[in-house]
Amino acid sequence: MRRRAVVDALRRGAVPESGLDLLATGLDRFERAIDEELDAVAAGGSVFKAVRGEYGSGKTFFTRWLGERAKRRTFAVAEVQVSETETPLHKLETVYRRLTERLTTASFPPSALRPVADAWFYALEEDALADGASETELPQAVERLLTARLAEVSRHAPAFATALRGYKQSLDAGDEATAAAVMAWLGGQPHVAAAARRSAGVRGDLDHFGAFGFLQGLLTMLRDAGHAGLIVVLDEVETLQRVRSDARDKALNALRQLIDEVHSGRFPGLYLVITGTPAFYDGQQGVQRLAPLAQRLATDFTTDPRFDNPRAVQIRLPGFTEQSLTGLGATIRDLYAEGSQSPDRIKQLADDAYLTDLALAVGGALGGRVGVAPRLYLKKLVGDVLDRIDQFPDFDPRTHYKLTVSSGDLTATERNFAAPTPAASADDLDLDI
Repeated sequence: MRRRAVVDALRRGAVPESGLDLLATGLDRFERAIDEELDAVAAGGSVFKAVRGEYGSGKTFFTRWLGERAKRRTFAVAEVQVSETETPLHKLETVYRRLTERLTTASFPPSALRPVADAWFYALEEDALADGASETELPQAVERLLTARLAEVSRHAPAFATALRGYKQSLDAGDEATAAAVMAWLGGQPHVAAAARRSAGVRGDLDHFGAFGFLQGLLTMLRDAGHAGLIVVLDEVETLQRVRSDARDKALNALRQLIDEVHSGRFPGLYLVITGTPAFYDGQQGVQRLAPLAQRLATDFTTDPRFDNPRAVQIRLPGFTEQSLTGLGATIRDLYAEGSQSPDRIKQLADDAYLTDLALAVGGALGGRVGVAPRLYLKKLVGDVLDRIDQFPDFDPRTHYKLTVSSGDLTATERNFAAPTPAASADDLDLDI
């Protein structure tokens, strides 16, 4: 099932949601540092990490590999796509809402917020019973534990604890509709029915500053429910470069504020990751626009990439070469062959030499840039080559297949790479007059 999920995702040209350990190549140099940081977070610390890489270097793959690795250590994971319209970074209440919508654990798919809350109340009841509370005393004992566990959170976001009490009361009363509405409000959803909010004793919607307190509350619930911590990935942060200057400045400042809160120890159990292109970290329309943020993310990348420090606040993904792309193709081919009825034939017809030729052909279709080709390369390899070898006994990719790349195969960024090189001067233009 894991192998099929990986192959199906690659056939669609997508990054698999799970099973990434089956095809992780070149990430072993990060394993030790990542595991050390996960251990530190599980012990009550907090970590911030910035991942940089050009398009196609595997940033999304890296963060999902990290998330899958963390889930095996009982972490919860949330991947948030930053965008100007759907998830503007300067509105942290929206970021928190997307976080709860995408929250997942090893046992529960998104959104795992309600199962986490239910597990937390169950843990409180177990602790109360272990302390000697009788069945009749249990509600009062749970209330005391709830107040004690959320004491620090209540200083900054008292509504979080109040809403949790309202959720529990609705459940105990058998009012599922109100319980679901209150849980939606706890997840930062706007426009929750006023009657449900009144029943829980809360008012209004979550705002920018309340989001910090709610995140603290979520981390407390996760810890008490048996989770080691929470991985939050803010993906595609480089989109900030394309928003209005005022919104960009607010978003960069919000990111700086969030990093400072992580480093201050306000969020024990949080591992925060952002991803972006080198232009975002180094360009004047990105991090360099806000000097305090640039100072916090400053990392020396002038040395040989072989000696990059995986423990640094910012890490670099070097991207794919012809050799590494061929190696990835060989890993996928072997993985595919394990589930095929003709594994020897697949390995024979799609040998390493052919995989190299295909990598060069796909790179050529993208302006000769092999480093940006992995998504398209794997899509063509699985869907156009391996599937046909597996299904048609007389199919030979060298004889019966010629790579074709249409605009429908490409993302917007890939289409830019595939576009003809612009003329350097007017003399280079060929005009038919």
